[in-house]
Formats: sequence, structure tokens, C-alpha cells
Amino acid sequence: MSLSAKDIAQLRKLIAIAEKMIAENPAPKRGRPAKLTEKGPAPSKRLRRSGKDLVAFRKMLKAERKKGTPVAELARNHGISAAYIYQL
Repeated sequence: MSLSAKDIAQLRKLIAIAEKMIAENPAPKRGRPAKLTEKGPAPSKRLRRSGKDLVAFRKMLKAERKKGTPVAELARNHGISAAYIYQL
């Protein structure tokens, strides 16, 4: 199937419009938001807590939840998932 000059011109217009729309729209907000901690941006590597640090961290999370702090805010501030907080 060969395309006529008119068809090719229409396809080029569609491509130009699509490129323009892609350039104008910001990237979609998918995935996890940028993590911010009290110290600044979260490190790119995963932080693993163990031993006394883990126990203290869990106690602190439970205390903040009892004060009424929203789970989403805690998760964002500490770089953990909301599911982890609910699991405690």
C-alpha cells in the first residue's frame, strides 16, 4: 500500500502536533514522590535499620501515630511505605 502525497502531509502534521503536545506537557506523576527527610533529600541507597536503632525508630513512629500525625506524612518524612507503618 503506497501513500499519496496528501496522506504523507497529514501524517507529518499529526506527528508535529503529537511532538508539540509531548513537549508542552510535563512528565506524568507516576511512581514514588521525591522523598524528603528532616536531614534533606533522602539518600539514593536504601537505609537499613537494625538492632537498637530499629527499636527506637518503631517506638518513635508509634508515638507520632498516637499524637495523630497522618500516615502519609510520616511515610514521606521518613522515606518508608505507609504499609510498613500500618503493619506496626
